[in-house]
Amino acid sequence: MKLTNLLTSAAVALGLAAGAAMADTTKVGFVYVGPVGDGGWTYEHDQGRKAVEAEFGDKVETVYVENVAEGPDAERVMTQMALEGADLIFTTSFGYMDPTINVAKKFPNVKFEHATGYKRADNVSTYSARFYEGRAVQGTIAGHMTESNIIGYIGSYPIPEVIRGINSAYLHAKKVNPDVQFKIVWAFTWFDPAKEADAAKVLIEQGADVILQHTDSTAPQAAAQAAGNVITFGQASDMSEYAPKPRVSSIIDDWAPYYIARTRAVMDGTWESADTWDGIGAGMVGIGEISDAVPADVKAAALAIKDAQADGSYHAFTGPINKQDGSAWLAEGEVADDGTLAGMNFYVEGIEGDIPQ
Repeated sequence: MKLTNLLTSAAVALGLAAGAAMADTTKVGFVYVGPVGDGGWTYEHDQGRKAVEAEFGDKVETVYVENVAEGPDAERVMTQMALEGADLIFTTSFGYMDPTINVAKKFPNVKFEHATGYKRADNVSTYSARFYEGRAVQGTIAGHMTESNIIGYIGSYPIPEVIRGINSAYLHAKKVNPDVQFKIVWAFTWFDPAKEADAAKVLIEQGADVILQHTDSTAPQAAAQAAGNVITFGQASDMSEYAPKPRVSSIIDDWAPYYIARTRAVMDGTWESADTWDGIGAGMVGIGEISDAVPADVKAAALAIKDAQADGSYHAFTGPINKQDGSAWLAEGEVADDGTLAGMNFYVEGIEGDIPQ
């Protein structure tokens, strides 16, 4: 009888210990629009998730769901994560904005972080990177290196984030090459290798010898490599497997420090709803190594633009700049305000074509 009581007491103690251990574990969920192996956007978010695990060890449990469509399915996935005990959920695509807000209302004790959106709540923060700073660097290289004077750009969706990038790249290409022309193909997808490859091929057929992309796969890199004398830039991730050419540099999204900081804030009870928009200076936007395919003087010019943005001495949108219709936007020396940039829905002067509705 005493042995039975002893075993029962031990089992209860073990159960209490396990419960305490579970209570001490912070559960962090990640919702991804593409596969973790996309080589771009989702890959880098998942590197951030792994960094959280490395930082906190057994004090944290992370879960993720990949290939979640923007829409009702996203809401279902977020709801399931919350029901399964997630303390913090990162929703990593613009189209998750309304689903995030909707689910957050149902789970006021769960913290949500939405990437690239603008709607917040007491338990919803937003975060994004100033990708347009990286586009200024890319545009500088592209303008110098194009021989056809035609630069192709693969857009994902016509949202402010993407339009900002197109405008920034164009302005900086035009500064170093007044004859440059942009041709833009909208893929209407974040990740679809077949569509992205087709878009790249169309642009190359139209004479583009430089391809920039705001889509997530390496398919445009492969299409450029097959075409021959075409250069590209890695998007979101380094895509260095295509270096030194066609990929001559890249924009790298480094989410790890942010994910670690926000997870720590949930752990220590200091988390508050906020909006974060960081760039090269803060390290959220990285510039991948500029390869030897880029002439030394062009590399120096690109790095000068990078460094000036990093230290705040230069802003990518500094006047004089007109809108596409010729109307004045920024006067000489005037810098764009964040509100206008956040809602940018127009091309700058010199870009041809209309923004799809």
